[in-house]
Amino acid sequence: MKIIFLGTGSSAGTPAIACHCPVCCSADPRNHRLRASILVQDGDTNLLVDTGPDLRQQMLRADVQVLSAVLYTHFHADHINGVDDLRAFNFAQKIVIPCHADERTAMELETRFRYCFLPPDITWAKPSLSMHRIASPQTFGGVAVTPIPVLHGQLPILGYRFNDAAYLTDLKIIPDSSLMLLQGLKVLILDCLHYAEHPTHLNVEEALYWARRIGAERTIFTHMTHDLDYATLAAELPETVIPAYDGMVVDL
Repeated sequence: MKIIFLGTGSSAGTPAIACHCPVCCSADPRNHRLRASILVQDGDTNLLVDTGPDLRQQMLRADVQVLSAVLYTHFHADHINGVDDLRAFNFAQKIVIPCHADERTAMELETRFRYCFLPPDITWAKPSLSMHRIASPQTFGGVAVTPIPVLHGQLPILGYRFNDAAYLTDLKIIPDSSLMLLQGLKVLILDCLHYAEHPTHLNVEEALYWARRIGAERTIFTHMTHDLDYATLAAELPETVIPAYDGMVVDL
């Protein structure tokens, strides 16, 4: 199994519009961040987490040819608004693509993008998706997927465990019951917005706290703003913790 980082940025992406800070103007490609998303690959299984507004660019860059399923963390725009570009996979695969989310996110998607959940168009000219509520572990090919409830401020959302790796983005609190589901991880991918305190996201200090509590062999920070320069942050972190960058591949 491997994990491809399709995007490691926050809702604004980096460079941010109309910003001329050192990170936004950086020549280091690791500071160029599309909106946060990953692809989990295992043999013929391709699991996409979230469909942000950069989806088309991400799929082209990673040369993704097929999708097995889409897993949603929550319904904020930077995690769902690229859903229309899934129609390319409908056209290529000639199948309805299954999507999995919690109840609130499923309802938001079905309401905002109702046309995606209607019966397939005969020419596959629009997205053709099926929505499934996920509340318990499921298996996709050789990947065991466990939903991990976390709190994005006061909003309950989902992270996911994939075999011995976990992806937890857009969070502030991990309930004790969810910590039990994160034992024995080889890789933890964790929200890390910036240095300052934030009401709905982890900052660097808080992300390091949760990394220590979970105790994965490796922790990788993602969903970063332009306040975080890759090289500077990497030099500050413990040996077992690193920042992610777009296009990064982690083999398990």
